[in-house]
Amino acid sequence: MRASLLQIAVDEGETTEARRLRAASLVRAQAGADLVVLPELWTTGAFAFEAFGDEAEPLEGPTYEAMAKAAGDAGVWLHAGSIPERDPDGTLYNTSLLFSPSGGLAAAYRKIHRFGFDRGEAVLMGAGGELVTVRLPATTLGVATCYDLRFPELFRSLVDAGAETLVVPAGWPERRRAHWTLLARARAVENQAFVLACGTAGTHAGVPQAGHSIVVDPWGEVLAEAGADEEVLTVEFDPGQVARTREQFPALKDRVLGLETPRR
Repeated sequence: MRASLLQIAVDEGETTEARRLRAASLVRAQAGADLVVLPELWTTGAFAFEAFGDEAEPLEGPTYEAMAKAAGDAGVWLHAGSIPERDPDGTLYNTSLLFSPSGGLAAAYRKIHRFGFDRGEAVLMGAGGELVTVRLPATTLGVATCYDLRFPELFRSLVDAGAETLVVPAGWPERRRAHWTLLARARAVENQAFVLACGTAGTHAGVPQAGHSIVVDPWGEVLAEAGADEEVLTVEFDPGQVARTREQFPALKDRVLGLETPRR
């Protein structure tokens, strides 16, 4: 299976529409890949809190339309990163869009854990409440977003729902880049799953981004890692390794907590 992570740069000098067109072109250039992934809130910048309201779109807004067309043109499964979505009731959500190779919407995921500690996203956006998995021909994706990476119980729930490949778009800051790499590897090891974590480059509202998109295998080995600048990170991996790893080292079968209360 071939995946391409588009570590797109988000800079204030480029309009949202120009970046949307550029991202669509990058998606089309990945024709032949099985899966393409964009970062979190790449239309606005994950730290551009003041722009969320102005840039928010309905689910089937301009980014939806552009990404659906690009996925269909390239014939790829596309995780189009996330957008600031405005629900018909007015609530904003950090919402990921996933498209099939025909350009149809396969799933939408509203980010469950909002970042900000009573500021920013945490107060400006609503919280999602549903797990999302998507079955591809070769693997089942489990979907999470950025700050979700710090909550292992979410990923364990995705594995319980059948996930074998965990996809995490993000707008992760450079000052906590060590956590990004550490947590991506931890989520892979503890869940015996592939992790595809796609970050942004550039600077969001004065906050330098970590970049360093990363692909980790079920043993925690880094298969590929980007640098700090805009980059297309392409990697081939064998989805069958998940089942083999779980059979060779069946740690998940020894779970006790989180399944049911042990009998005394």
